[in-house]
This record gives sequence, structure tokens and C-alpha cells, in this order.
Amino acid sequence: MHTAPPCKDHRALRFLTAGSVDDGKSTLIGRLLFDSRAILADQLDTLEKKAAGAPIDLSLLTDGLEAEREQGITIDVAYRYFATRQRKFIIADAPGHEQYTRNMVTAAAGSDAAVVLVDITKLDTTQQPVPLLPQTRRHALLAQLLRVPNIVFAVNKLDAIEQPGAAYTAVRDALLGFAEAAGIRVAGVIPVSALRGDNVTTPLETDWYDGPSLLELLESLPTSQERKDGDLLVPVQYVAREGEGTGNQPRTLWGRVAHGRVKAGDEVQLFPSGQGATVAEVRLAGAVVDVVEAGQSAGIVLDRQIDVSRGDWIATPSTVHPSQRFSATLAWLDTEPAVVGRKYWVRHGNRWVQARITAIESRLDIHTLEATDAHELAVNEIGHVIVETQQPLPVESYETNRVGGSLIVVDPASNRTSGALLVKAPQ
Repeated sequence: MHTAPPCKDHRALRFLTAGSVDDGKSTLIGRLLFDSRAILADQLDTLEKKAAGAPIDLSLLTDGLEAEREQGITIDVAYRYFATRQRKFIIADAPGHEQYTRNMVTAAAGSDAAVVLVDITKLDTTQQPVPLLPQTRRHALLAQLLRVPNIVFAVNKLDAIEQPGAAYTAVRDALLGFAEAAGIRVAGVIPVSALRGDNVTTPLETDWYDGPSLLELLESLPTSQERKDGDLLVPVQYVAREGEGTGNQPRTLWGRVAHGRVKAGDEVQLFPSGQGATVAEVRLAGAVVDVVEAGQSAGIVLDRQIDVSRGDWIATPSTVHPSQRFSATLAWLDTEPAVVGRKYWVRHGNRWVQARITAIESRLDIHTLEATDAHELAVNEIGHVIVETQQPLPVESYETNRVGGSLIVVDPASNRTSGALLVKAPQ
């Protein structure tokens, strides 16, 4: 039996589960929680009473909303936590319905891995190659666009197939072919039965598969590494004033370090004012420390008073290059289509500005993976666009920096989150 190599990264692994409706995402998470003994005794008692002697429904551990139980579907993103002897895990159960694709985008942000479930009972394994479901393609492509570093395909419900070995091999080849054409790096294609527990936490004993179980693979995956070297970039989230009364009271500028590191004595520049200052001290969780690195929330005290507010940026001098026009990938999530010329609100870091789409250059066909001509983007479509903002923003390529390269789009009339922008390059 082949097992995954041990992981030297002991930080908690954040991963999401995605896929089409009824692929068994919630059941899979329930199986992981059940087998890792992360279920409270009263939860288990409740499930056993509802089962009335039948096998318990593990999906109820994540489908927590009343509407989810009534309809038998996942609507909201459910977060669950469990741990093994090797590491800790944070799971996000993303909905499979197309109208809830926005929640899958939310779950993917910041995830270290994506487990895309594939229900083998929905596929015609006699065709070569096996045609994949649209949501399987969409969720894998979204995970790739959101730069989720490790994408795992879990081929589920093998207990319902007469010849699971041949069927799994055919589906695996189709998934790997799709991934190669789309440029998706696959961490593994794992056969599982979430209902029965085969190869989820217990390795599969069979002559047609000698790879790791799903849990073994997850235990071996690295977490996303923050860029701790290079230039500093911090979006200011909160300004805390110390002391009482009026006058020049000391202020601490709080924000999560996007990349680089900050320490006392560093020269920094504020955006959008362009003013420079020296870091007097840095704080972490309220205590003064020597240095704060990427991925941590820093409290920065400057050597002089500068007008700084939420939405500003702190950076290494001369490294921020503001731009009012940039190209980006747009994942559209609103029922009202994205159209050229209409004004939207966009949020970059903690700053809100008005913006408009000046061009929709192409739309991605998730079936052929080809770029096609488009004049608008409908709900759940992905396209390449050009955006102009009312004020300059320090945007970076999303490929190199998730924080500086991502924006959310909000409809000014309804206040709905309409889309996610992933910057390709400033123009």
C-alpha cells in the first residue's frame, strides 16, 4: 500500500469541498468528523435518534440551516474543525447549486486545498473520454483562478458501481485530461465511498488502487506560504488612538501584513497620501515585538503623526505603483449580467471606490476551455475584462499576491456582491 509522504508543515490545513449537487460533500465531511471522533456525544445521540436504527445521516453534521435540512441541499458555507495526530484541519463545505456559486468563491479565498467531489454514478463511464459534469469543471476552474494551490478530485460512491476499478480508471483519466488542458495542477485523484467510509480515513485494500487514503493525502499537503521576504505591504484595517483627551495622541495602525515583514526602524510610505515615515514600534496581539511577518496582524506605530485612515496602505517606499486601469479575470455571481460601461463599487483591501467595466474581452467556455467573444457576463460565467476605477489603487497581479490582486464587485443599487475580480496586470 502506497502512502503519502509525511508533511513537514504542521500548521492547520484549510480546505474546501466542492462539486455538483448530491455528490456527497456533506456526507464526506461528516465521515471525516465521525472517524476522527470530532463529534460531540449529544450530536451523536441526536443523529442516532433520527436514524431510528438505520445508518446515521452524516450529512446532517454540516447542513445546519433549517432550509438545508428541508430541501436536502447545502446553501451556506459550513465551517467545521477536526484534528488527527499529524495536524489540524479547517473544512469549508461549499454548496453545489449554481445559484450558490458565490459561496464557493467565498470558501476558496484563503484555502490551502480544494477537494472537488465527483459522483461516479452520474457519469457514463462507457464513453471515452468520460464526459464530466459542468459543475465539476466550474468548481475546479474557480479553485484554479482563486489560486488554491492544491486541487484534489475525490471520486465518490464507488460502492454503488459493479466494476469500480474500471469505472474509477476511466473517470481518473478524464479528470487528468481535463486538468492538463486547463493547466490545473492536481494533487491527487482519490477513489472514496463517503457513505461507507472506504478510503476516506481507512486505506482501500484492492488490486486496482495502491495510493493514499483521502485523509493521508490531506495530512501530507503543504499550506499556502505567505511572501515573508521582499517589499512590505499592509492594508490598514483599523486606526486605534491611545490615551484620552485631545491633541497628538499616539495611534496604532492595524492591518494584516499582505507580504514582507515590518520592524522598528523601517522606512515606510503611506498610500494614497505618499507621505513617508519611520516605524517607531510594531505590535502583535497588543504586545510590542521585534518583527511581524506576512500572514500576521501588525500594529504599527509611526514616528510622527500622519493622517491615516481605514483603506490606506503601508508599504516599502517607492514600491506601490497606483493604477486606475487594469486587466482582470472576472467571476460573475449576480443574476443581473455584467455589462460594459455600468458603474459598480469595488473593494480593494479595505478601500471602496467606484469603478466600471470598460471592456469584456472574452468569456471562458467551461466545456471547451476556449475563450469566446462576449458582450456581457451572465451569472456564474467567467471572463477576461478591463476595469477602470475612479481613484488610483495599488493593484498587483493576483498570481503573486492574493491581497493586492483581488477585488470584490458590489452592485450600487442592490448592495449585492456581484463578482470577484482577480487582477492580471495593471495597464
